[in-house]
Amino acid sequence: MTQLLLPRRRFLQGTAALGGLALAGPLRAQTPVNFQLSWLPSVQFGGSYIALDRGYWTEEGLDVSLQPGGPNAPVEPPVVSGTALMGISAADYTAAAVEQGAPFRIVAVAMQKNPFAIASLTDNPVSEPADLVGRSIGMATANMPVLRALCEINGVDPDGIEVVPTQYDAAPLVNGQVDCLLCWKTDLPVAMTVAGVDNTVMLLADHGYAVHSQTYIVTEDSLANDRATLVSLLRGEIRGWQDYRADTEAAAALTVAMFPDLGLDPETQRVQAAAQVELMYSDLTEEQGFGWFTEETVAANIETLGLLGRKVSPEMWDRSLLEEVHADGL
Repeated sequence: MTQLLLPRRRFLQGTAALGGLALAGPLRAQTPVNFQLSWLPSVQFGGSYIALDRGYWTEEGLDVSLQPGGPNAPVEPPVVSGTALMGISAADYTAAAVEQGAPFRIVAVAMQKNPFAIASLTDNPVSEPADLVGRSIGMATANMPVLRALCEINGVDPDGIEVVPTQYDAAPLVNGQVDCLLCWKTDLPVAMTVAGVDNTVMLLADHGYAVHSQTYIVTEDSLANDRATLVSLLRGEIRGWQDYRADTEAAAALTVAMFPDLGLDPETQRVQAAAQVELMYSDLTEEQGFGWFTEETVAANIETLGLLGRKVSPEMWDRSLLEEVHADGL
């Protein structure tokens, strides 16, 4: 497989500004690991980029290759086939795969709040679900279950909302074609902010929409037979996200530097990096550590997934790797 990242030598030249590699003693033999990301390169995966750049996986004895996702590169096939040991997904996608017989387990949750949001212009804001009535919303029709679930949770009549099929772009809102957009908090609102367009963001998670996002999935087989490698992979990943939180601007700069041919806008990456923090950290992670979930958050997910037409059990989540990683206070 093609490795996403540039040769390590190139990055070692710049690691002093990013904290450097903390190497102590001789390196262990490196176990090759493919880690499947869920989308195209961006600071959305900044913690993983930091983990690689600062040698956290090398210290764990792993040679990690980060595989890009995208519209034509779904996460689930390489994980279920074993060509990737772990992947980044979301609870609704995993639930759909499990319903089809895939042996997946969610072992950690990066985004404590789902990033789905309603974006509107500040001079005509949608601040709560009731504000949607009598308004037009631009969205992909494939996301109708999400809108209907939000409405059901909040007692809003979806028939009172005009749904306008749109491409995933801020232009229909900025140009006045719709009153709001269904999108991720960390992309179209960020693009509008960078362009100087004042916007209001209503996060669905703040109104009862509980679906774990940017989740870490593995197979039952790897959970049983590759535990040591998974623990090492997750430990390095968590260290990367801890560094990300401490300096989101450094994470954005690293992301842009790692992918010079993609034309990533530094300011957009910087704003997105900061916007992600409130989604990824909470009182729960402060108390228990990055990636944590509880029986209560799983129950809330199962309830919302039911509104999306997905029936799953608590067994789809497994916290044992996290417990092992965080046992030493990481």
